[in-house]
Amino acid sequence: MPLPKKFYNRDAALVAKELLGCIFVKRDGKEKLKGKIVETEAYYGLGDPASRAKDKRIGNIMNGEAGIIFIYMVHGNWLFNITTMPHGNPSGILVRAVEPLAGIETMKKRRKTDNIKNLTSGPGKFTQAFGIDKRYNGIKIYDKNSPIYIEKRKENDFEIVESHRIGVKEDLPVPLRFYIKGNKFVSRP
Repeated sequence: MPLPKKFYNRDAALVAKELLGCIFVKRDGKEKLKGKIVETEAYYGLGDPASRAKDKRIGNIMNGEAGIIFIYMVHGNWLFNITTMPHGNPSGILVRAVEPLAGIETMKKRRKTDNIKNLTSGPGKFTQAFGIDKRYNGIKIYDKNSPIYIEKRKENDFEIVESHRIGVKEDLPVPLRFYIKGNKFVSRP
């Protein structure tokens, strides 16, 4: 079952941390691609210099209800995000990396590599391996009929590392990047 809407209707940093270890699922025809979420980042509204909330197209989605997928392109790569917090509080999380669990052969074909460590160890690699692009923009990730959803954690026995976000020109003073310590699919330890 997908995580419920109330899971996403909370502070972005809390959601980003609690998504670690959860299972990302994408229905891909008759196949299900799965990966354990191992790295995330939290983003806030207009006061966050690294937030996309200033972009009207993205800001409108971020300002809406929690649990909505929003996807945008950076440097030729699609980035997968989910809105958080109640309506009127623009925020969201970026899924930066997952550990591949199912559908690995499909991921290898899409990424044109047999190197499993290189399949999903970054936000652009992840979306390419899972076949995610702007067609999935605006979908309710908590809907049981959604082609993309996230299942709750199956394990809790890992340490979470906090750091500043990657690839931003200006950041907030608090760490808003979270990842599972020692996981080889994290984009950058």
